Amino acid sequence: NRDNYIRSCKLLPDGRSLIVGGEASTLSIWDLAAPTPRIKAELTSSAPACYALAISPDAKVCFSCCSDGNIVVWDLQNQSLVRQFQGHTDGASCIDISNDGTKLWTGGLDNTVRCWDLREGRQLQQHDFSSQIFSLGHCPTGEWLAVGMESSNVEILHVTKPDKYQLHLHESCVLSLKFAACGKWFVSTGKDNLLNAWRTPYGASIFQSKESSSVLSCDISINDKFIVTGSGDKKATVYEVVY
Repeated sequence: NRDNYIRSCKLLPDGRSLIVGGEASTLSIWDLAAPTPRIKAELTSSAPACYALAISPDAKVCFSCCSDGNIVVWDLQNQSLVRQFQGHTDGASCIDISNDGTKLWTGGLDNTVRCWDLREGRQLQQHDFSSQIFSLGHCPTGEWLAVGMESSNVEILHVTKPDKYQLHLHESCVLSLKFAACGKWFVSTGKDNLLNAWRTPYGASIFQSKESSSVLSCDISINDKFIVTGSGDKKATVYEVVY
């Protein structure tokens, strides 16, 4: 029974465990296979809060974006802290992992996006912006990174070239962002009640849907057929994608 504000949760691929983080120094691992869901383990760091979570492709490691700017790396098998990536000078707010599991992308309230080498444990890139970063996503098939900002902009960056595109359909901060598995499109959601779908990488608008409250989170099914959003009026909405 967590009485703190929950900011992120990740389901492990086997569907039996759920990792939950929020306004507490502890991550909770829930056993969903038990007759009644229960907390089977807790991971505690020195940071007062967790803003975002990610799971490695092999499901052996969990990454926690902390309010102190650190990225904490947890070994899920031993339930131990194995590494911290330090660099953000304010809270680390969002995270994504490259499909091959070798690079980590994080966005921060310090107006930066950083790329980390997971094998060598060091920072590879830093991209500076004029706004706090609230969401990001790495394209599964290409070298593009989409970044959602407090300023309402979405920016698409090429990770090795200076190519950059700015998208301006949101009217308030961009709270979540997710690429389709095919990599050809992605969605973003905002405090402006909007769900936007965009083509990769130029950002041509595919569709827009206005909900009745701020759209706080989104995800896309593995087969790219469904989009789900979570909104401020306690609703989850499922959209079917018809090609």
